[in-house]
Amino acid sequence: MATEHESVELVGDELVGNVARAALFAALMGASAYVSFPNPISPIPVTLQVLVVFLAGIFLGPVWGGVSITLYLVAGGLGAPVFAGGSAGFGALVGPTAGYLWSYPLAASLVGFLVHGTELGDYRVSTVRLVGAMVAGTAVIYALGVIGFAFVQNVGLGAAFWTAAAAFIPAEAFKIAAAVGIVRSDAIAAN
Repeated sequence: MATEHESVELVGDELVGNVARAALFAALMGASAYVSFPNPISPIPVTLQVLVVFLAGIFLGPVWGGVSITLYLVAGGLGAPVFAGGSAGFGALVGPTAGYLWSYPLAASLVGFLVHGTELGDYRVSTVRLVGAMVAGTAVIYALGVIGFAFVQNVGLGAAFWTAAAAFIPAEAFKIAAAVGIVRSDAIAAN
């Protein structure tokens, strides 16, 4: 009695690859939170998280870039010590920097959309397009970060802007330049 076996693909290779890349960027996002520098103008430290947000959008696109950063938020909310300074838990998602945290998936999706459109495509676009996408992502991060900081700290939007946004402009310019360098070096390596 001969038996035939058929193999059934339960999950496609593309989905598995996308989930793996999203998990990798979520882990990278958590690791980047440990690279923290005090900001002399603000009680909020400077981290490399925004750089990873940019790279997630650029390399993963609008959907999976946002998914990767959402995975990071879920892990941190559930207790993994992946937020700035190794903090974790729901308290970080409602604290003074919560606006930043909630903005990250939106910013990654926006950067991905402005670089790729609705479908993941070639991220080797013009430098002007890359920088424009990251500036737009930064605007989203600052807008929600300032609003969240103002609400939680019970200060006006003007005071919150100087503490939660203006104090970070030099660091963000460095992160944008670093992201362009990373993308350009990857484009050179791919050729």
